[in-house]
Amino acid sequence: MAKMNIENVVASTYLGQELDLNKIEDALDGAEYNPQQFPGLVYRLKEPKTATLIFRSGKVVCTGAKCREDVKVAIGKVSKDLEKAGIKITIEPKIEVQNIVASSDLEQEINLNTVAITLGLEKVEYEPEQFPGLVYRLDDPKVVVLLFGSGKMVCTGAKVPEDVTRAVDKIAAELRAASLMV
Repeated sequence: MAKMNIENVVASTYLGQELDLNKIEDALDGAEYNPQQFPGLVYRLKEPKTATLIFRSGKVVCTGAKCREDVKVAIGKVSKDLEKAGIKITIEPKIEVQNIVASSDLEQEINLNTVAITLGLEKVEYEPEQFPGLVYRLDDPKVVVLLFGSGKMVCTGAKVPEDVTRAVDKIAAELRAASLMV
């Protein structure tokens, strides 16, 4: 089983009502709202270290978390801070993970030209003049993996950490089966 590090969990929720972002900006220390640049209010927390994007529609996107539990804590803190600012949250926010970005390392160098030919061009994009990594799209789990010549990988599109582990293990097994990796 491959080692992986979760770098970012992006999740969203809905607070059940429209929000006055100008009022929220005035009430919350550190809140940033510049509608000419971005339609949402940005609210950063130090613990857990996250950025929460709050939209007028009541939609909230939390980014920067390292695990689902951090997302829950961050959304809970944001909800409490909004209540302190006079915005009554009447529903229990349902958190939905949109994307998990994780890194992993095969711990050996990989010849990406050979990998591109071996894994099949229908699922692989490799244009070293454009980008130094090979882009591999898996169907199961439905994720995208960036594979670099160093053996390092970045996986994106996962909804649960187990999808990352499955993807990395699957790629390692395919590379071993093709004798491209020890």
